[in-house]
Amino acid sequence: MGDKINVTLQKRELQGKKVARLRKEGIVPGIVYGHGLEPVLVQAEYGALEKVVREAGKHSPVHVTIDSKKRITLIKDIDRNPVKMRIRHVAFHAVKANEVVHAEVPIRLAGEGESEAEKAGLIVLQAIEAIEIKAKPADLPEVLEVSITELTTPEDKILLSDIVLPAGVEFADVEQDLELVIANVYEPAALEAANDAAAGDAPSDDPSQVEAEQGGDTPQDTQAEEKRPGGKLQDEPKQSNVDAGK
Repeated sequence: MGDKINVTLQKRELQGKKVARLRKEGIVPGIVYGHGLEPVLVQAEYGALEKVVREAGKHSPVHVTIDSKKRITLIKDIDRNPVKMRIRHVAFHAVKANEVVHAEVPIRLAGEGESEAEKAGLIVLQAIEAIEIKAKPADLPEVLEVSITELTTPEDKILLSDIVLPAGVEFADVEQDLELVIANVYEPAALEAANDAAAGDAPSDDPSQVEAEQGGDTPQDTQAEEKRPGGKLQDEPKQSNVDAGK
């Protein structure tokens, strides 16, 4: 929740391979779409958009302005260069203020270093980094926090049921397993042994083998780059009808 995150977007004319020119000029292409909204091709200066992505992630509402019109959105997809990790494209999903939306929110362990377990030399490791929730945009929390200060022995753990959800927030899955383990306590020696065992099963580092198994990179300026502007459950537009590439 917290302060509003705002960004002004300009309508974009360039499509396909021509957007490479925008990126060279420090401009990031994007799209805004949503139920009942004709998808709009947009663009913004890299620095401004990078700041918004960093602050909002995929869980905080972003108030976008396009031609003086304001909309509430959630960032649904962020495409990055696989090597430099620079943002290449951002998809915004427009939502209504009174509409319940789904978002994946990070989980933060509070009180790290203060538990009796850690003071005794044990190690607390987080097993689940985020969980999907549902709420109205204004009620979406920036993070779900759970205290680990009560952890004492290797048998202790933090469960999803230990997280207290804010008012107006629910887990997205109505059958969510509340016994899901969020964090475990380990003996250092046991953890080291587990890591050594896992290392023995690690995949080959041979680049040619990895490429053969996973395929090479998708060229940055091909149509495939903008084929996934949003989530399957969020009225995702058919990109072939929206934006032939970037």
